[in-house]
Amino acid sequence: MENKKEHIRKPEWLKIKLNTNENYTDLKKLMREKNLHTVCEEARCPNIHECWGERRTATFMILGDTCTRACRFCAVKTGLPTELDLAEPERVADSVALMNLKHVVVTAVARDDQKDGGSGVFAETIRAIRRKNPFATVEVLPSDMGGEYENIKRLMDAEPDILNHNIETVRRMTPRVRARAKYDRSLELLRRAKEMYPEIPTKSSIMLGVGETWDEILETMDDLRANQVDIMSIGQYLQPTKKHLDVQKYYTPKEFKQLFEIAMSKGFSHCQSGPLVRSSYHADEQVNAAAKERQRRGEEALESLTVKG
Repeated sequence: MENKKEHIRKPEWLKIKLNTNENYTDLKKLMREKNLHTVCEEARCPNIHECWGERRTATFMILGDTCTRACRFCAVKTGLPTELDLAEPERVADSVALMNLKHVVVTAVARDDQKDGGSGVFAETIRAIRRKNPFATVEVLPSDMGGEYENIKRLMDAEPDILNHNIETVRRMTPRVRARAKYDRSLELLRRAKEMYPEIPTKSSIMLGVGETWDEILETMDDLRANQVDIMSIGQYLQPTKKHLDVQKYYTPKEFKQLFEIAMSKGFSHCQSGPLVRSSYHADEQVNAAAKERQRRGEEALESLTVKG
């Protein structure tokens, strides 16, 4: 009789404080009223109660709730999407205005069924947010969009304040962890985005605990820096269901602190590193100086109009 695989117990530092206060319930109600999706809910993010309940921030997930890929770490529903909602950008922009957000993160399911990889809806969402919320900064977190140059350019021409694309894991583990994605294609997307708009910060994230080694983590940092990535997030992989990849190791807070220090020493301008860190965690703190200055000028202009009025 085959022995059952030993289950690694979740350590104390991964216990999450739930906060279902008024902010949390208001945001949940708004998302349902506007028929919007968030990666916070769909991917079962462990920080949803902090971000919704305390910081009043959310990561919008556009292009529907059904992903054409089946990555072995991700809880988002997979299948073949049946439609493309062209009114979605305006609904996202309206919600940003209602929430009075200063920084917006927009991600999406992979849409390999679309020739443009969903880049057109991404670009229109950025423009719609800017039309209705001119002083909000916008971070986008797309899939690799098939690695097509024109898809990347279509998205970058909308000029997001941060381009975020996740490498997710080390090179060796990529075929096992990421469905249809390629390690070098992700690096290429990040490099091309920086070549197109050098002033726009690029960002990527890695999750730990799927079987990588310490040296491979450092090699991934070097690969990201070699492709001019500015910002890095490092977090612990948490198994969403029994059908997903098993956790091979829980990294300690001390190890995450060490990785933060190493990342900064390698030249990243900003790094979030911790057990519960996800790619959009505290994203509002990572906006580049130029975008923050745009926000400041906008706030001053509004204040001036209010005084004159």
